[in-house]
Amino acid sequence: MIKVMLLGMALGAMACAASSVYDFTLNSIDGAPTPLSTFKGKVVLLVNVASKCGYTPQYAGLEKLYETYKDKGFVIVGVPANNFGGQEPGTNAEIKTFCSRTYNVTFPMMSKVSVQGSDKTPLYQYLTDASTNPKSGGEIQWNFTKFLIDKKGNIAARFESAVSPDSNELVQAIEQALAH
Repeated sequence: MIKVMLLGMALGAMACAASSVYDFTLNSIDGAPTPLSTFKGKVVLLVNVASKCGYTPQYAGLEKLYETYKDKGFVIVGVPANNFGGQEPGTNAEIKTFCSRTYNVTFPMMSKVSVQGSDKTPLYQYLTDASTNPKSGGEIQWNFTKFLIDKKGNIAARFESAVSPDSNELVQAIEQALAH
């Protein structure tokens, strides 16, 4: 228990020391370290995804959104998480196969992480920290929560699960971020 608390405090300190999402690295779905600074200068939509959720069909809309804007400096990063109802039980290989075969996903997918609780990955500690990010902070409530990141690595907006990829609200925010 003490080790878990110390690990949580260390991860929290890392998240607080960050100045943008570019300060974090996730592993790709294939296990390769992927510094988020790789996406510097692009507008990024970070989405915690799950394969067995009522919102899983959003993969199709996310892929369409990615195809529409990828040549304009936009990227979607899928971040699988099994925090809500065990709705992402698969291995990284199973998740990759599911996304490719079922939704033809071509946007970058990361390895499964935790986005809630004592083992929350440092990136999500940063994204949900209400003191660091008062406009977008607060715990993730469900799968398919979306964080729009501007070209400088700052959180531009947060969209909850029910906001579909083709919603005017999300599309306008992406277009505005791309224009700046």
